[in-house]
Amino acid sequence: MTALVFVALSLAGGLGAALRFVVDGVVKARIRSSFPVGVMLINLSGSLLLGFFTGLALGAVLSPEWLLIVGTGFLGGYTTFSTASFETVRLLQTGRLTAGLLNGLGMLAATVSLSYLGLWLGTLLAG
Repeated sequence: MTALVFVALSLAGGLGAALRFVVDGVVKARIRSSFPVGVMLINLSGSLLLGFFTGLALGAVLSPEWLLIVGTGFLGGYTTFSTASFETVRLLQTGRLTAGLLNGLGMLAATVSLSYLGLWLGTLLAG
């Protein structure tokens, strides 16, 4: 990895984290819910985009360096496994079993499915 790619990856990670903060704040301001809708939306969209960009890279439309910057940097900063895990535990601790299971297991199933869809779309476009 070159120094330029490292700097770009680091900056992209910061931008992704900042966007996550903004998106979560906007969602919380518009949707009043104790369910972590913002975190769910962020992780679902990030998984779809990561699959898509990986598909483009597999089809040689996107270089490995750009996949590293966009995928690991930007989308790694944007998505949040730790917050999703914390929110699942919080829901379970407050006795919201269905919401906790939906958040934990539902998000897992949905993010994997959306990653696959994104990968399929990316390889289709690159194909």
